Amino acid sequence: MKTFFRGAVHGLPGADGVLTDGAVIAWAGQGSPPQRPDEEIVLADGELLAPGFIDLQVNGFGGRDAAEGRDAIAAISAALPATGVTAFLPTLISSPVAAGAEFAGAVATAEALGARVLGAHIEGPFINPSFRGAHDRNLLAAPTAEQVEVIARARPRLVTLAPELPGALEAIARLRRQGVVVSAGHTGADFEQGRKAIDAGVRFGTHIFNAMPPVHHRRPGIALALMLDRRVTVGLIADGEHVHPAVIRELMAVKGGTRIAMTTDQTAAAGAGVGTFSLSGRKVVSDGTVVRLEDGTLAGSASTMEDLVRRSVAIPGMGVARVVSMASAVPARVLGEKLLGRIGAGACADLVVLDREHRVRLTMVAGRVRFRR
Repeated sequence: MKTFFRGAVHGLPGADGVLTDGAVIAWAGQGSPPQRPDEEIVLADGELLAPGFIDLQVNGFGGRDAAEGRDAIAAISAALPATGVTAFLPTLISSPVAAGAEFAGAVATAEALGARVLGAHIEGPFINPSFRGAHDRNLLAAPTAEQVEVIARARPRLVTLAPELPGALEAIARLRRQGVVVSAGHTGADFEQGRKAIDAGVRFGTHIFNAMPPVHHRRPGIALALMLDRRVTVGLIADGEHVHPAVIRELMAVKGGTRIAMTTDQTAAAGAGVGTFSLSGRKVVSDGTVVRLEDGTLAGSASTMEDLVRRSVAIPGMGVARVVSMASAVPARVLGEKLLGRIGAGACADLVVLDREHRVRLTMVAGRVRFRR
């Protein structure tokens, strides 16, 4: 099926039309498309056609926890297009390494009923107990060669670990050889340890500023190492709770929007309202914006990618073009996905229409409309 979108196009100044043909974008430019479409979608004034959003950290959505396995992941995939997400990494927090490997296998075989399932994000168990956040201390493990090999052979797409742990630098190198994107997170590393981790192969920072030492003028910690190195992209949870808007502005000034990936760290509470939910088997309570353990420990977000985009656009100096790229092009680059996160001939037909309030009106995945309002 051929679909023609007429209206403003993200990332293509002057373009006023995009034609999809099946699962790919066939043409983007000015004027009439080179082929007659089966459907024409006209954008209203103030609306924007953007690349589909890509979320690198989805623990759950709509009452379903990704840790439940294939059926839950498929259900999350079906629901996410309503938030503009067209591709995601189901995420598992610290669990025994055998369970992590099993989870990666479940993700690899889960049916994509809506958003693309790009692979597993294994967050832990190789993390610092003092910066564990909502992770269960009893499930944490040292990154021994044997333990790391179990995870590496499962081929997750992204692994979060604490690079200061004994054996972690070797683990980073092993995972990188397997094609895994390695991220620093839930870490107490200092600045120099952070630099060594980057030299070893760390290329992402999981939920920057959270579950890591604060940036101090005499002891800057790993956060500043991640911010200053152009080889590294950092994940940002811009829900108004995880990172203050003023700090987001500082992060933008230091890091630049091309190295910041909008990530939700959303749990089963996202899209499900206020209540009690599960996070990899742990009970968490949602207030509709964030989730916490019963003792008050921050345990992820209940905000959707649409929420983060709308909130971020309102921050001075951000702007819709920059924020959309942070939710699409940047995470695509982190994963090496050259046909996702952009609009252009030959790219995947993963698109989202945002209305003038930056709410999702329509989402297309692989040329098929998966959500329409």
